[in-house]
Amino acid sequence: MSTAVGRSAGESWRALRTPLLVTGVIVLAAIVVLIATTARTSGPFSPDSTEPEGARALATLLGNHGVKVTGTDVLDDAVQPGSGKTLLIGPEGQLDRDDWQRIADAGWSHVVLIRPGTRALEVLAPGVEDNGQILASDSRQPNCELPAAVKAGTVTVGGSTYSAPDGAQACYGDGINNTVIRVESAGRIVDVVGTTRSFTNEQLADDGNAALALNLIGTDRELTWYLPQWESSGFGDDDEDSPPLVPPDIRYIGWALAFAVLVVALWRGRRLGPVVAERLPVIVHAAETTEGRARLYRRSRARDRAAAALRESALGKLHKAHGIPRRADPSAVVATVAARTGRDPAMLYELLYGLPPLSDAALMSLSHELDVLTQEVRHP
Repeated sequence: MSTAVGRSAGESWRALRTPLLVTGVIVLAAIVVLIATTARTSGPFSPDSTEPEGARALATLLGNHGVKVTGTDVLDDAVQPGSGKTLLIGPEGQLDRDDWQRIADAGWSHVVLIRPGTRALEVLAPGVEDNGQILASDSRQPNCELPAAVKAGTVTVGGSTYSAPDGAQACYGDGINNTVIRVESAGRIVDVVGTTRSFTNEQLADDGNAALALNLIGTDRELTWYLPQWESSGFGDDDEDSPPLVPPDIRYIGWALAFAVLVVALWRGRRLGPVVAERLPVIVHAAETTEGRARLYRRSRARDRAAAALRESALGKLHKAHGIPRRADPSAVVATVAARTGRDPAMLYELLYGLPPLSDAALMSLSHELDVLTQEVRHP
């Protein structure tokens, strides 16, 4: 009969179910916390970013004045019906003309374009053109009648500049190149702003930047803060409805799995405990070790290593018996041993420092001669 030494399936399940249940609850709670606390947007001019180039301070300021700010980087949020609402479109990203037309057809009451490109201007702000000039950042007077600019007064502005069509209000420029332009098109108000730095966390408190941002952007109770990405809504004719290859929420699963691995590692690590040094259960005699090493030498035909080990052992005994320094020159060792034993120096040199043996018989002969020499040292 054989005796089972491992756990049965039932015993393993009873031992593991509590840790697995606790781990599952912790992972589920971590996923809920991640989903609830993860910001919808990130990067420069994001309403969720606390970096110097972020805009968390402006979003908080708008919220304190009764404006509900919703940050997003999804195009579908920007093409929802926007009557009575404000849409702010950040810089960067890439949208095609059809995407801009969908935004225009959504019926937003107020659209704020931050450093827009040619396509956005053609669709949403016809008549406004990018001059291709960069205005140096400086404190400037509004020099216009736009109420938001008049209330703000001096503002730190700089960046891309635009030319305004007839009937538009152009502010903060040199008369030709302007960084803030307001036009009314298709029953909506469109503000073109050539810089983001005035409204970032780093510079919002300078001059009248905060007042301009509040009066220019916070005109409605609801503000959708859209940051376009480097993609378009169109997939082409062949795969028009193709979904993205990687789901956008895959990062939550990755974080949850990493957290689960950490919990299991901590749980199992505590069970292992510290390293404990144990004494060997048996004593290995020197003769057995020597015999085992000799068998390894013989199996691998390492006569050179075996001869070197024998000669090193014999030289150690000779050095100790005759008081020869360990680093003495071979000629000095041979001369000393020859003088004490009366042997021929040439034969001693060949015996102690010669070439390795070419056969097992020669190796045995070398071992015997070295043993005789060391015996002479012990009993001269």
